[in-house]
Amino acid sequence: MFRRKEIPVYMFTGLLESGKTSFIRDTFAEGEFNDGLKSLLIMCEEGIEEINPALLKKNKTETVTVEDMETLTEEYFDELESTYKPDRILIENNGMWNPEDIAGEFPENWMLVQVIATIDSTTFNVYTSNNSMKALILNQVKMADLVIFNRCDASMDRGYFRRNIKPLNRKAQIMYESADGTMDDQFEEELPFDYNQPVIELHDDDFGLWYLDAMDNPERYKGKKMVFTAQVYRGKNFADDLFVPGRFAMTCCAEDVQFIGFFCHAKGAKNLELKSWVKVTAKVNIETVKEYHGRGPVLYAEKYEPGVEPEEKIVYFT
Repeated sequence: MFRRKEIPVYMFTGLLESGKTSFIRDTFAEGEFNDGLKSLLIMCEEGIEEINPALLKKNKTETVTVEDMETLTEEYFDELESTYKPDRILIENNGMWNPEDIAGEFPENWMLVQVIATIDSTTFNVYTSNNSMKALILNQVKMADLVIFNRCDASMDRGYFRRNIKPLNRKAQIMYESADGTMDDQFEEELPFDYNQPVIELHDDDFGLWYLDAMDNPERYKGKKMVFTAQVYRGKNFADDLFVPGRFAMTCCAEDVQFIGFFCHAKGAKNLELKSWVKVTAKVNIETVKEYHGRGPVLYAEKYEPGVEPEEKIVYFT
């Protein structure tokens, strides 16, 4: 039975002038794709930057330009594969188009292996202060394996950048590129609590920051005792001693509120009322959990009692 060869796909996302073309050009210039294989670059928007034709030729890359998202159908992709016979596909996405919709049209043999999102750090704060623009820019990072904030300088709040990305996409690696092209992924945000203490008592406003940090740095909390107020969630198939104490959090805008929290083992958990508020004192262990897609914090309650509903029920990461 004939099987078409698998073709790896690399997608570059971000708003117009976010640095997508520059990143692709630099990748070619550094020889990342100069391995003798044929590439096809699908360009979905016309930016200010251009890629030198000689550089494309050196990297055995042909290009096609697409002006209408409706063009990007499975049949169109099949036609491109038949015409150009590429060994890999590069897609420079239009910042107004949903990357998930495009990936949904890929032929079965097209394998999305990496999504890289670029963000202009000099305009990020302005965009995220407007709900419609914030939804648009963050839509570009939901699938990203790597998010690059470019044009960074020392005065910028990298914690703010990170807190906008991580709630939407936990798996994304975040890197910061300075104006001289230097890359840096080392950043540790100053937290409103001391994680070095054996007992950490969270204020109501601290839950979101703790959640993000504990997912990124779970070993930091192993063996620590956490004290916090949260709402009760129990799934239909939960064991009698299991619940999730958590909070509803706004990850992007009002339409993107979701419940966040960690699994917690507690005697009598089956009797807890759904969405009731409890004050939990629990010890943290780090375990492999299917729902975490890896290792993460699992709580073991030493005690829990009725809690006081916070003035602000929704958690904000920013």
